[in-house]
Amino acid sequence: MRVDAPHRTCVVRPNNNHKIGDELMKLPFAGRLLAVAMFAAVTAVMPLSAAVAQTPEKPKVALVMKSLANEFFLTMEDGAKAYQKEHANEFDLVSNGIKDESDTSAQIRIVEQMIVSRVDALVIAPADSKALVPVLKKATDAGIKVVNIDNQLDPDVLKSKNLQIPFVGPDNRKGAELVGDYLAKQLKAGDEVGIIEGVSTTTNAQQRTAGFKDAMDKAQMKVVSTQSGNWEIDKGNAVASAMLNEYPNLKA
Repeated sequence: MRVDAPHRTCVVRPNNNHKIGDELMKLPFAGRLLAVAMFAAVTAVMPLSAAVAQTPEKPKVALVMKSLANEFFLTMEDGAKAYQKEHANEFDLVSNGIKDESDTSAQIRIVEQMIVSRVDALVIAPADSKALVPVLKKATDAGIKVVNIDNQLDPDVLKSKNLQIPFVGPDNRKGAELVGDYLAKQLKAGDEVGIIEGVSTTTNAQQRTAGFKDAMDKAQMKVVSTQSGNWEIDKGNAVASAMLNEYPNLKA
């Protein structure tokens, strides 16, 4: 397996040198995605051939997640732990998460702690696409290999810092468009639709909203409201209730 494109989406290609392919298929998608990111981080730290024999100490990889109260990120963490368990002789794993999806300052502090503890690589699902870039620049300047997952860091901010960080993740805009295409088949042109998005400052939330709107525009639906649920179930339920009260003709 190797990882290509250091400043774009990572492309992972399995070969006979590693058995990651079979392991990944046993995990849910989110877990597989995280396992791929872990592999990218480890291979960035050391060469594939005879790395363990040549390295006196195993590299330490830090996983910095968003809210571990979110089942999605728990599944991703499970994927990382499963991969590390299968390759315990190759690297050690340290996992951290924040209390809620928007606690950006807490996530920045975690990254700073990982810099002080001198981890070799850091895999991060950033709570904010822009705010995490400065501290990740500090990490790379300290010699830490950084891999971005889930929520892609803002390309313009990365460029302003002369920073290249690989991203492992899906095409959020296309995925949301496919969801919208499916929904459109259940509705008719002119129907009113609402969108409850994630944290509005994050790239993945922005891309998913854009992709869903692409589908609604194609199907001539009327998007009457777009509001943030901050990736939180309780907040999303409250927003949905208020939206239904404000738009009684809402179809989806």
